[in-house]
Amino acid sequence: MDQKNLRDWEARCTQEEPPKCKARCPLHVDGREFCRSLAAGQIDKAWAVLCKTMPFPAITARICDGDCQNDCLRSQKGGGIELAAMERFVADNAKRSPMIRALPPKGKNIAIFGAHLAAMTAAWDLGKKGFTVIVFCEDKLQGFESLPADKVSNEIIEKELAQLGKMNVSFAEHGKPEPQTIMAARESFDAVFVDPLVYNTSQLGISEVDPGTLQTNIEFLFASPDASGKSTLELLAIGRKGALSIERKLQNASLTAGRDREDPFETRLFTNISKVEAVPPVNVPAEGYSSEQAREEASRCMLCECMECVNNCAYLEEFKSYPKAYARQIYNNASIVMGTRMANTMINSCMLCGLCEKVCPENFAMQDLCLEARQDLVKKGHMPPSAHEFAFRDMDFADSSSCALVKHQPEKSTSARVFFPGCQLSASDPGAIERTYAHLCSKLDGGTGLMLRCCGAPADWAGQQEMFDRKMESLKRDWESLGRPQIIAACPSCMESLHKGLPEADVISLWSILSSEARQLDQHPEAELLSLQDPCSARENHELMNDVRLLLSRMDVTFEEPELSGTHTECCGFGGLLANANEPLSRKVAERRAEKLDHDGITYCAMCRDMLSKAGKRCQHILDILFPDGKEDPAGRIAPGYSARRENRVRLKETLLRETWNEQPEPRNDYETVAVEFTPEATKMMEERRILLSDVQKTLHSVQDSKQVLENTESGHLLVQFRPVTVTYWVEYEMKDNTYLVHRVWSHRMRVLG
Repeated sequence: MDQKNLRDWEARCTQEEPPKCKARCPLHVDGREFCRSLAAGQIDKAWAVLCKTMPFPAITARICDGDCQNDCLRSQKGGGIELAAMERFVADNAKRSPMIRALPPKGKNIAIFGAHLAAMTAAWDLGKKGFTVIVFCEDKLQGFESLPADKVSNEIIEKELAQLGKMNVSFAEHGKPEPQTIMAARESFDAVFVDPLVYNTSQLGISEVDPGTLQTNIEFLFASPDASGKSTLELLAIGRKGALSIERKLQNASLTAGRDREDPFETRLFTNISKVEAVPPVNVPAEGYSSEQAREEASRCMLCECMECVNNCAYLEEFKSYPKAYARQIYNNASIVMGTRMANTMINSCMLCGLCEKVCPENFAMQDLCLEARQDLVKKGHMPPSAHEFAFRDMDFADSSSCALVKHQPEKSTSARVFFPGCQLSASDPGAIERTYAHLCSKLDGGTGLMLRCCGAPADWAGQQEMFDRKMESLKRDWESLGRPQIIAACPSCMESLHKGLPEADVISLWSILSSEARQLDQHPEAELLSLQDPCSARENHELMNDVRLLLSRMDVTFEEPELSGTHTECCGFGGLLANANEPLSRKVAERRAEKLDHDGITYCAMCRDMLSKAGKRCQHILDILFPDGKEDPAGRIAPGYSARRENRVRLKETLLRETWNEQPEPRNDYETVAVEFTPEATKMMEERRILLSDVQKTLHSVQDSKQVLENTESGHLLVQFRPVTVTYWVEYEMKDNTYLVHRVWSHRMRVLG
């Protein structure tokens, strides 16, 4: 990712956009932060927010017009926030004011003509920046004379004028300045600003003025067009605009760069108020708000922000930020030459599900950003091998001779179609594949082959493009060996991978075929209401989702959809290899989704079923209804562990070869004859640490040859280690009647020398 790409990504996220109140305010006062502080009872902190932006805040806070109130989003839910009334309350009740210090003198002298609000603001801003300012006017109080005395007392005015004196601002009260005096001042001052209520550009005979900078065609003279009818804050903003232009001019900086949002503007910030209750404003008494009333009114502020994606995604919520900030973290992570890449876990924890893009008003696709980042890490050799290695081992095992199977239908030499159930359904419920395949063979003409293998999704999700391409080339050869038949996919993720890696293939969902004949199936639909879980990989496949709903309806299965469903469905916690990179977050995601299903779940994704089951949600696969195995409670079926999933794949192939093709499977590996039992502690450790039964059997089998064993003299337990490839496994065991009873297991990547 380069700087341009970073800026493009950042521009899509509006979380850092200002709220409507700040965007509408001529001075861009942060009304959101002001209300946040006041609602918490932090009056001095709220006052500091005003002092940060307002010129002579003790006056401005009391005369604010409340220009932002009609633009406030709360106006659609009870009425706009009474910000002006709260500002007056804070100005009256703040105990401490922030210290206002002018910068050291810059050696530049500025002449300001007039003492109305625009001129006084220019003097305030320039004085703070270290410029020496002389205000030429009839009376330094002329700008404040029209202010309501009940809001702004003479004492307050004098106090703010005294503050001006501390900032190298002085007054020359010699009557109304003449136009020729103003023109002559350019000779003795570095820059000149003219208050529009004294002379506007027309009255000065100035023919050209840039309304965005107030720069006139006369060098170093800044003035405004007619300002009659301007609100109080708009007059203040004119003075601020002129002061900034003078500062830039004297610094030889661009007068226009970065000023497109200096005037009131339309913010891009989106705030979802659909679930916000309408609350009317707190009436403003004649004497102003009390402390309780001010806090109550401040509490009506919705603290506008977007966070749509974060509010709907446990992953984005987990890392305590939002996409724009994540994009910066990913950029910085990729820019590191030497050192720890702290964002790797965040990058690898994205489920790549695409929900963020759907809920974001700007369609920010965090899944694309993270996948690109993973691909970049892989390309540069910075992807830690531990992040996804277990998934790769599982993928390779599914494609190994122990599990993979590519065959025509028995007694057929050609295949019009091939059933591709996917490696996770094979691991979760092999019996469902046997029953489904038997049904397809009996109902479809032209021959229906079978392909048991992985679709390569783990490689794709991990950013391993070359590995994915190799998997798809292998899959393509298997597909071509069957005569390039139509592929019937049972898994939505498989469909997605096949469309991506094998675009020339005709891929159709199993549910499309079954929905057309649902009424002829001998199914036993559930009488109770079920909650439908759409897998995230089906999000963009509208035909697939429609086929599933049609199938369920034709089967007379009653179901409802959770709030986030269909194109807005939530991931179960398996997508993007989250369970491999960040197991605790994966559990949290699954539990969060399970809580949102009000009834027993029904889904058409094997991993959705198993992940929800692990999270404590009763859930069944549609195949449990279509082709039941005779067991009473399919929704209560326990999700198999990692070792059991592998064994299920192996047994599926062996069973199909024996019972469907009348062939003998290949003999098992020698290490699989090792008889092993596990204590509950060992079983738990194996699941948590992803140590397989086969890993333990290989380790114990190795000791039969090496005889290298350590013995704990206190417990009598034996300890052996074995490193088959890149991981060293340790097994603590004892012998019980010619069986290894395993007490503890663990692994690491270090080599044990000697």
